[in-house]
Amino acid sequence: MKMKSSTFRAIVRKVALAVLTVCGAQIASAANVTIATFNGPAMLELKKLSASFEGANPDIKLNWVILEENALRQRATTDITTDSGQFDVIAIGTYEAPQWGKRGWLVPMTNLPADYDLDDVVKTARDGLSYDGQLYGLPFYVESSMTYYRKDLFQAAGLNMPDQPTYEQVKQFADILTDKAKGQYGICLRGKAGWGENMAYVSTVVNTFGGRWFDENWKAQIDTPEWRKAIGFYANLLKNDGPPGASSNGFNENLTLMSSGKCAMWIDATAAAGTLYNKAQSNVADKIGFAAAPVAVTPKGSRWLWSWSLAIPKTSKSQDAAKKFAAWATSKQYIEMAGKDEGWASVPPNRKSTFARPEYKRAVPFGSFVLKAIESADPNDPSLKKVPYVGIQFVAIPEFQSFGTVVGQAISGVVAGQISVDEALKAGNSAADRAVKQAGYQK
Repeated sequence: MKMKSSTFRAIVRKVALAVLTVCGAQIASAANVTIATFNGPAMLELKKLSASFEGANPDIKLNWVILEENALRQRATTDITTDSGQFDVIAIGTYEAPQWGKRGWLVPMTNLPADYDLDDVVKTARDGLSYDGQLYGLPFYVESSMTYYRKDLFQAAGLNMPDQPTYEQVKQFADILTDKAKGQYGICLRGKAGWGENMAYVSTVVNTFGGRWFDENWKAQIDTPEWRKAIGFYANLLKNDGPPGASSNGFNENLTLMSSGKCAMWIDATAAAGTLYNKAQSNVADKIGFAAAPVAVTPKGSRWLWSWSLAIPKTSKSQDAAKKFAAWATSKQYIEMAGKDEGWASVPPNRKSTFARPEYKRAVPFGSFVLKAIESADPNDPSLKKVPYVGIQFVAIPEFQSFGTVVGQAISGVVAGQISVDEALKAGNSAADRAVKQAGYQK
């Protein structure tokens, strides 16, 4: 018996429709996880390796939004404060996590996989990402700051970098090693405006020169002799011995300059070691030496403490999938994968077991030095004089990201030669005072 062609076509259509319906249901049941992060080397490696996570979790689809650091902070803050729910995972740090957790904007990091081993995660990172004993972000990496220098250039000039340099010594070295005709600069430092860009570094300079953001009564202390000396020193150092356009250089720009052999010294995050010691990414991988972050009047607050973490907004519609990804990205298994793929110098250090691994110790000769710096940095005692706030390279209040950026813009203007130190500090002092008065900190 022959089937009519019209009947046959009808059956085919029904079958096709059934298949499409099933496929559509499967697609609809897949959890979409949108990740907002910054364009640093470790995060770009995470994006690359995340194909492995998706392969093992076909019901989870990852979408990436990768931004410049200042832009990430703006987008993440806007998303979280307006309940827009654009992101399921956001890269935030020790400034945001406790404050946002306190306000109920983040999902607590509880019920982690049995093999996650939270106790293995560096304690200062966990503490910095917690509020009232509750963790609100899983540390992707933890860092302090230190001095990188070119051993070959120092040796050729007959110079010796001490384990603990002073800023006066750094200036002397930079003056000697600067050769602008050769495109060789004695020092590279952050100049790009932003509370987490130039002010992350500049705050440590202010601290070690004896300055502070506020006195014990929340009166701004920016227009003071300590700040004038610190900012004058920093700006002149960059003007005399830094690269052209230093006021536009942030972490990534200086990392490129240092790894390409343009800088004799660089004071910045310990996390930069992954790139600087990687022969595939650095022209000077076998020429890099290290020392502690420089000091001036006091060692207090001379090096920062920061942890980039993966956090989940309460507005996420895919919280379980987002937490599964965050746990995977900060796990021992991910560290193993990253070490094999990019080399052990490039793994994001967040765990004590990573610092203890022979492969990591061989690749990063100063790993124990970095861990000690991280574990000894004290956000509760960041300056020579008493302060009412917590934080080394930031003031842990919501208003800081606003007035901190204003101060950063003014100081970047000093480096660019657009305004004087006095003008910058008067403007910054007014902005900080106004912000804490309006917020009710000053009594």
